[in-house]
Amino acid sequence: MTEIALLGSTGSIGTSTLDVLRKHSDRLKLRGITAHRNWRQLAEQSQEFSPAIAVLGDESLKEEVDRSAFHPETELRFGQAGIESLAADSQVETVVSAIVGAAGLGGTWAAVEAGKRVAIANKETLVVAGPIVKALAEKTGAELLPVDSEHSALFQCLQGGRREELKRIVLTASGGPFRGWKKEQLKEVTPTMALDHPTWNMGPKITIDSATLMNKALEIIEAKWLFDLADSEIEVIIHPQSIIHSFVEFRDNSVLAQMSPPDMKLPIQYALTWPERWEGVARAMDWSEMFQLEFHPPDHEAFPALQLGLETAARGGTAGAVLNAANEAAVERFLAGTLRFDQIVLATQDILKAHHFDPSPDLAELKKWDRWAREEMKQWN
Repeated sequence: MTEIALLGSTGSIGTSTLDVLRKHSDRLKLRGITAHRNWRQLAEQSQEFSPAIAVLGDESLKEEVDRSAFHPETELRFGQAGIESLAADSQVETVVSAIVGAAGLGGTWAAVEAGKRVAIANKETLVVAGPIVKALAEKTGAELLPVDSEHSALFQCLQGGRREELKRIVLTASGGPFRGWKKEQLKEVTPTMALDHPTWNMGPKITIDSATLMNKALEIIEAKWLFDLADSEIEVIIHPQSIIHSFVEFRDNSVLAQMSPPDMKLPIQYALTWPERWEGVARAMDWSEMFQLEFHPPDHEAFPALQLGLETAARGGTAGAVLNAANEAAVERFLAGTLRFDQIVLATQDILKAHHFDPSPDLAELKKWDRWAREEMKQWN
């Protein structure tokens, strides 16, 4: 039995991870779960899986939570310290890092520091602190396995050739709900429109990032650090069907792509079972039906986030932390109605330009710039 800690068990990645655990309960055991505030759903998960540990990140809930709602064998903890102690728990072998945004960095860091296998669904970890997280993993022997469908696809395809044979990797993007829209049209986008993703069922922050293509910008940065890529080895292409999740091109011009229906349970399961492949819980391709695959170049004028991601990846240092924090705060403002959709990337770019760049920050410095960027975004107009 492989014991799993699931950080962010109530989100879309978290609930999909639980589907994988249900399918393979004979080989995967849930050691612990975490949520930020949703204690009722966390309690339901506790009753079903009887984990040893459940953690609520928001300590203010201590007096509100009905502890009797949790399984009697589950110890209830609170706060960031509780999340990090679960991630480093001696009985945990694999940590699924599924807390959305920069808030997921602390738990991931604790897991890497403890030498765990870390299934990274939280792309912000590598966006904010890629070089130092990779260096820590090399020191502790931790394994970093991607859960993002695009990076899982690349991870699988790269096993088909040697690193020195790689020509480039190509990240695919669905294009979101506004594929084909022009720059002027995007001024009229409302939160309701942006949250209506045509392919994936995700939380609000990730869905908005998909609509602006900022999610692809973050994935560019994540891919650079995860696979040690040069800037010239990364490209993005629009693929509306979301069947090919990404592909790699080798020096002889052969291309390897990973295909499957858009279902996050497949990359989650692969991260938990690698290097083995078990019977799948994710949907299978239906080869009896006719379908087509389309590919389009991205519109950089309407969706400037892609170029911003390439520039941030090339720069490194504190740029990723500022980009990520400014974008998170901008998405919050858009959902609250105080920022237009087309201003999300513009405001993020302004704040990135305004910060005092440090090429070699430590973790404390990155956290400082994260806080600074969020405060700056509150005042941007």
